[in-house]
Amino acid sequence: MKEMEFTALELAKKIHKREISVREAVEAAFKRIEEKEAVLHGYITLDREGALKRAELVQKQIDSGEQTGILAGVPVAVKDNICTKGIRTTCASKILENFVPTYSAEAVFNLEKAGTIVIGKTNMDEFAMGSTTETSYYGVTRNPWKIGHVPGGSSGGSCAAVAAGECSFALGSDTGGSIRQPSSFCGVTGLKPTYGTVSRYGLIAYGSSLDQIGPIARDVSDCAAVLEVIASYDPKDSTSVKRKQGEYRFMQALVEDVAGLRIGIPRDYFGEGLDPEVKAAILQAVRVLEERGALVEEFDLSFVEYAIPAYYVIASAEASSNLARFDGVKYGYRTEEYKGLHQMYKKTRSEGFGTEVKRRIMLGSFVLSSGYYEAYYQKALKTKALIKQAFDRAFAQFDLIVAPAAPTTAPKLGESLADPLKMYLGDIYTISANLAGLPGISVPCGRDAEGLPIGMQLIGNCFEEDKIIRAAYTWEKSREKIDLAAAE
Repeated sequence: MKEMEFTALELAKKIHKREISVREAVEAAFKRIEEKEAVLHGYITLDREGALKRAELVQKQIDSGEQTGILAGVPVAVKDNICTKGIRTTCASKILENFVPTYSAEAVFNLEKAGTIVIGKTNMDEFAMGSTTETSYYGVTRNPWKIGHVPGGSSGGSCAAVAAGECSFALGSDTGGSIRQPSSFCGVTGLKPTYGTVSRYGLIAYGSSLDQIGPIARDVSDCAAVLEVIASYDPKDSTSVKRKQGEYRFMQALVEDVAGLRIGIPRDYFGEGLDPEVKAAILQAVRVLEERGALVEEFDLSFVEYAIPAYYVIASAEASSNLARFDGVKYGYRTEEYKGLHQMYKKTRSEGFGTEVKRRIMLGSFVLSSGYYEAYYQKALKTKALIKQAFDRAFAQFDLIVAPAAPTTAPKLGESLADPLKMYLGDIYTISANLAGLPGISVPCGRDAEGLPIGMQLIGNCFEEDKIIRAAYTWEKSREKIDLAAAE
């Protein structure tokens, strides 16, 4: 299974050189899944037959010279809230237990056009509502570094699968940190693009103004390559942004150079509530970037304390609206015994949704209700605008901002669900980027005393993924040299 030890780009090169066949790469992924899945549970649905059939087709295309994609032949996992034609897509919920889409999400379509092989759908928090991948109807996912701990969420299945070598890379979705936080917990690299860069067509919505699909991979180079493949303007998505052609070439940012790059450290993110080991690891990484020529300065970022309440009001309001379609009429689960339409609605939704989803639907319905709309939802939207303005002022001074991806390393299974408010507060360092539509990346920067990974988050201005990729790549290469020197 040496195939699964390579990064996605390394594996693709070996496939193109005929050193490894596409079928061998796909079979190696399924072999690793057979070994790991009983404990980790990173997947909900696997498509071995479809993947092997597609592997034969892609191999023929590569052999004939028809397929020259930089990721052609590479096995990929897709989060289970992203539609895949002919492959079950459940959102980790009972209510969509048997839903098989008739079309693929634009991001998946772009990947398949580039020759990648979808091998399965990864576990997640139900409808992406959670931070631990413990709210899934299909059971919890475990952290590959320490199985008694969570992998983070809601893209925990994707991050765990990448970390365990069960796929070469994966797609996740990020509404309030759902790519960056689990990437931090699982010791992988995860990138949330600027809102509108990757089409949301085919992504089953949680918070429509916040959701964004992004890549999860072993290193920065793979993330840049995947983003280059999936990013595109899509007229089917009204929130899709038509960027300049050159702005989609994210691999050009893979340059080991931060000389003159202005990095801001928000004092608000490094104070009370941040684990000392996490803080020390991130500041050490920043010092390395400073030694490489970056200009580092502390500053105050306004409205940080208002980000969590604003986010949960907006996200829950949008969720209550988006999830209204799951009523047992058109598709998905329908209760077996009922009298009349209204009882069918009530019983279907009561039986089909889990506790956390119900909690957020009720909160969203409340803040949108007559008499509370202006007091809560409208005020949250105004706060969102103020947070965006605070970031605009910060980016007038800095090229990027450094922050933790999470206040601690991965907690133990069961700890977060016992206290939902504590789980919500764990998103404090990631949700502001979603409220402001900014790009962010989480890269590994160390481990705590228990051996659990720590992630450093780099946040950039809108449409400036190149800067965070360049800084993350420079840190990654610097760390490789540091580790090599220590080993010698």
